[in-house]
Amino acid sequence: MKQPWIHNAKTDGWFILSPPFIILLIIFLFQQQIQNLENDYSFYTWLFLIVFVDVAHVYSTLFKTYFIKEEIQNRKLLYWGIPAVSWGIGLLLYQLGSLTFWSVLALIAVFHFIRQQYGFMRIYARLEPNNWSKKIDTLAIYSATIYPMLYWFRTPRAFTWFVENEFSWMQKLPDYVPYTTVLYCLILLFWILKIGYSFFGSQKINIPKTALIIGTYLSWYFGIVYFNNDVVFTFLNVISHGIPYIALIYIREIKHRENPSFHRFSIFKSAFGILLFIMVIIGFAFFEELLWEVLVWNDHFSLYLDLSGRWLQIVVPLLVVPQLTHYLLDGFIWRKPKKVK
Repeated sequence: MKQPWIHNAKTDGWFILSPPFIILLIIFLFQQQIQNLENDYSFYTWLFLIVFVDVAHVYSTLFKTYFIKEEIQNRKLLYWGIPAVSWGIGLLLYQLGSLTFWSVLALIAVFHFIRQQYGFMRIYARLEPNNWSKKIDTLAIYSATIYPMLYWFRTPRAFTWFVENEFSWMQKLPDYVPYTTVLYCLILLFWILKIGYSFFGSQKINIPKTALIIGTYLSWYFGIVYFNNDVVFTFLNVISHGIPYIALIYIREIKHRENPSFHRFSIFKSAFGILLFIMVIIGFAFFEELLWEVLVWNDHFSLYLDLSGRWLQIVVPLLVVPQLTHYLLDGFIWRKPKKVK
């Protein structure tokens, strides 16, 4: 069968499909070294994982949205309304307490991460008919992501999404983990049987879609359920989410843009252009994180402005606007993906 690569087997394989497999292999081979890396060089792990990947992938969305004049003109309400709504939501939530603010933001982030995996699955299934096989894949991708989070909600972990105790209120719920574990295993088994039936019955298998679902199962299970380790979770969570998203933006919005109205992106199509693209999104990411450090966290830099609680109620929701805008916009900008040539 014709494989539905987004760009080609090599590019998709290295930058979209392989990150969870590579990171998981590194984790199993170098567990002690990774722990030492966290203990001895926490600044550098923060700089690479959080700034250069996690926050940078948020700003890669600019190349699909705010950097495109025609896109802004056609959807003004969406592109200017969502940042305003994001700040308004943040202001309201922060009035209810800092923990409430971060807990709700964490749940929105979790939903965004889950939907990204579903979105990639849909892209790789775009050439397939909408039949029972695709429905099983949908069930599998949601099971692969939702079960680990349900496990985390009910079982205290040694890591956080944003802040301590963000999911603590869910630990008061009845213990549903045994039941969800059984359901999770049954769905996984059913999906494996479906893959076997498709391969041995028709000798056809969608390689990128299958690799994506397997990678999702592995990264979410080992990152959240199997390992109870902050740096392991961060490595798997950030790399498996951020790198594929950045690659997708570059491939679809720069590499494959042939419309003359997008000629301004032609500078990014060369080997130097790729480096320039990375430098642009890292530059935005570093500036945002510098503001967080100076105004709020003071974890990695000595320069710190000690703001009062009243100012924090305004500043923190404002600093969250780019991230929350990214989460919310993603629900609109990928609904009708354009066909990749």
